[in-house]
Amino acid sequence: MQKKLKKRFIAGAVCPECKAQDTLMLYMENNVEKVRCVVCSYQKSQVDSQVEKSTRKDENVIGIFKPGA
Repeated sequence: MQKKLKKRFIAGAVCPECKAQDTLMLYMENNVEKVRCVVCSYQKSQVDSQVEKSTRKDENVIGIFKPGA
């Protein structure tokens, strides 16, 4: 039996892709916070801060590319 995901809409939020308002829903899937637009299917995942820290700790940044600068 598949567990039903709890989904909630983010009031006043605007989708970065289609610019529709009040269409983004927030839910947890496999301990990862996800946002999805019900209009255009835009998706974004937010990794746990501990996972991000362990992933980023071994990176060496040489510089940041700024187009047009």
